[in-house]
Amino acid sequence: MTAAEATPEIDLPASDRAFLGHPKGLGYLSFVEGCERFSYYSMQTLLVLYMVKYLLLPENIGNVAGLEWLRGGWYAGLEGQPLASAIFGDYTALVYLTPILGGLVADRWLGRRATLILGGLVMALGHFLMAFESTFLLALLSLVVGVGLFKGNIASQVGELYRPDDLRRAMAFQIFYIAINVSVIAAPLVSGTLGERVGWHWGFGTAGIVMVAGLALYVFAGPWLPRDNRPARGAAGAVHAAMAGADWQRIAALAVLVPVMALALLTNQEIFNAYLVWADERFALSFMGQTLPTSWMITLDATLSFSMLVAVAAFWNWRSARTGREPDELGKMIIGSLFTVAGGLCLVMAAATQGAGKIGLFWPVLFHLFNSIGFAHILPVSLALFTRLAPARINATVVGIYYLSFFAANKMVGVVGGWYSTMDTVQFWLLHVASAAVGLVAFVAFKLVLAPRLLGKAPA
Repeated sequence: MTAAEATPEIDLPASDRAFLGHPKGLGYLSFVEGCERFSYYSMQTLLVLYMVKYLLLPENIGNVAGLEWLRGGWYAGLEGQPLASAIFGDYTALVYLTPILGGLVADRWLGRRATLILGGLVMALGHFLMAFESTFLLALLSLVVGVGLFKGNIASQVGELYRPDDLRRAMAFQIFYIAINVSVIAAPLVSGTLGERVGWHWGFGTAGIVMVAGLALYVFAGPWLPRDNRPARGAAGAVHAAMAGADWQRIAALAVLVPVMALALLTNQEIFNAYLVWADERFALSFMGQTLPTSWMITLDATLSFSMLVAVAAFWNWRSARTGREPDELGKMIIGSLFTVAGGLCLVMAAATQGAGKIGLFWPVLFHLFNSIGFAHILPVSLALFTRLAPARINATVVGIYYLSFFAANKMVGVVGGWYSTMDTVQFWLLHVASAAVGLVAFVAFKLVLAPRLLGKAPA
């Protein structure tokens, strides 16, 4: 089955350009994903700070049901910031592992729509459970399951709004990521400020309310979304019968990319872990006599990410119109890795020049700028590549495989972030630079050696 033959059942008119020149369904899916990402990044922004500054303090840690049992085994010997880093790493890793299961549930049994709605409800439950210290671990488990059911099943619908030869697909995912970054800008400002200044549970509760609002919008948007993929009764095994040799070759090519992307993403994912702890301890966050919430560093990052997504998309559109050429997906990912390396070196410089005083924001801001340019070249492009090459019958499952790279990156963050308290800070960030450099070399190797054999095209 060729890529062009993969989606004959999708009958969305190419003339549908009601949303910024794209199908109206893209607008709805972007807003729904924005609500889900607001809730997720509210949680991710507050989680480490909440644990380090409140939940894991000696007078509170005993209130968390099941945590002492975990500290006797899985987290043996860990306490304070290393324990918070380990919990954060496991949580953020698992939320990117479960989308594979969510894709399987959608592709084989429930269909994308029902699976996504179920995931959103479970996520909302997890956010509301964060209001109680005793249910902290149950809340994390609910969020892990909910994100798994939700995430891959919305991204795959974006891809199916377009036929395989529709050149708007890559731009659609850039718009999709712009919606995500607007939410990441808003989450620290709203939930982060409420959590740090009013009460931790106010921030978590706000995330739950926004998640429910996103679900309501998704249900309303049904008529403008791709046809559901719920299999006919008794047809669960049809997936395997329809897979051809070319399909497995494409899956193999994408599987090779997963660990490479994990290395390339390490620095970006560390922003929510040890980087925030470092910023809370050492950054000069005073402005006009007021100490700004540390979580606002996430808003800075998201604002620059949003700006660079728009700027990068505009730049390549301009260059393509002027010269008729632009790098292919892997070419853009190589460029992104170069900027990621440069961003990591800015953190090395900040650590090397910090001395005994507070760190000024010059190097951190430069880091966020370079890292955001790298983000704009790697994340939307790689997701578009996965959805384009995924066989239609297992589209949601393959998107789940894509998120394995985030699983691996966040698992590494949980381990590496725990070294922050005992490792020299310069060496700590040099380690992240090395990770990005390995990812860069691997992307180049994939483009020159593996891509022509596994993807069937010569490097551009």
